[in-house]
Amino acid sequence: MDPHSAISGLSALAHPGRLDVFRLLVKAGPGGMAAGEIARATGSLANTLSTNLNILAGAGLVSSRREGRSIIYAAAYDRMRDLLAFLMEDCCAGQPEICAPLAAIVERAACCAQGPG
Repeated sequence: MDPHSAISGLSALAHPGRLDVFRLLVKAGPGGMAAGEIARATGSLANTLSTNLNILAGAGLVSSRREGRSIIYAAAYDRMRDLLAFLMEDCCAGQPEICAPLAAIVERAACCAQGPG
């Protein structure tokens, strides 16, 4: 990931409302959520939510699709992984204890990658 793309993603997440929406969509999984559900879950007004979703989409962090009359939004997991990898790229500088807590998080998240048994 180039620095400009990383800055775009980090800037999009550097707002409480957008961060809440993105974290909600990450929890929702690849199926995503309808805009109305997101608004109810976050307590967002429609115009504020629309703006936040557009900023997240512009940074490549969410995608959308139409299902009937609803627009479904989902976290862009590839982009999220790229951003996290960019941030971790030079981690530790030969001192693994610095990143050890992050390794534990990755290990816990590995269950998601494996899917159901």
